[in-house]
Amino acid sequence: MREVLVIGGNRYFGKRLIARLLAAGDRVTVLNRGSAPPPPGVIQLIADRDDEASLAAAVGERTFDVVVDQVCYTPRQAAIARRVFTGRTARYVMTSTVEVYEYEDADEPLDEDTLDPATVIVTPELPWQDPEFVAAHYGEGKRQAEAVFAAGGSFPQVAVRVAHVLGGADDFTGRLAHYADRIRAGEPVTVAVPNRPATYIDVEEIADFLFWVTRQDFTGPVNAASHGPLGTEDIVAAVVAALGGEARPVRYQPVEVGAVSPFSFARSYPMDTARAESLGFTFSHTKDWLTRAVAATLGVN
Repeated sequence: MREVLVIGGNRYFGKRLIARLLAAGDRVTVLNRGSAPPPPGVIQLIADRDDEASLAAAVGERTFDVVVDQVCYTPRQAAIARRVFTGRTARYVMTSTVEVYEYEDADEPLDEDTLDPATVIVTPELPWQDPEFVAAHYGEGKRQAEAVFAAGGSFPQVAVRVAHVLGGADDFTGRLAHYADRIRAGEPVTVAVPNRPATYIDVEEIADFLFWVTRQDFTGPVNAASHGPLGTEDIVAAVVAALGGEARPVRYQPVEVGAVSPFSFARSYPMDTARAESLGFTFSHTKDWLTRAVAATLGVN
């Protein structure tokens, strides 16, 4: 029986990952702040991961075969985790993001070598303890967190660079609901200028991929995305199809400066998944699941 620790993971694809680990016979421990009960069948540890003493006390003398860190957003959090889990895990999997490529703008898919964590400058003096700062610097925080883990030889580590996730009735982001609300009301959909396609993955597929990663032995960054980038228009078309008779004709309103709708991007940074596929994981195509995922999120049969 493997010992697996999931930091965070109480919702969305984290809880799906936990279900897969339990079904495989792993003993799963979940570490979080205790604000929500963990899924049935797991051990719960309660700690504030931003507080090193609290995290170390919660972990105690426990050791793990794999740690899956679902909620590491800053270099400070990564540095704390590195110190606490050195000697406590045989493998560390950090859930990263496609947003680490946010400074790129490419028509061809980007492979992992496009961003080498060893080249990222870490700036721990920035206000990483400020939630508003962290939210505004999401991609940068993830980049620097990757760099902190990659810099040390504390344990074998993987950074899973996750595409934008779609699907699930429990999608808490409200992004697809934003489109449904505007379409029902006949309001325009605001889009960036230019409006570029982006890379996506189904919520079930990313849970499958993370589960698969916990059973591998490779290290370093790895991209995780379904084939087939999607533009805003593709997602809106799926929303319209899901709404059926409720939908009205869609009007788009280009915005050069200011807020735009979710899933509208002025830059394009599609991801190359050749590394994951060469290691043995086969990704689906967005056309295989987009309609189902949108309908499930909107609660439409």
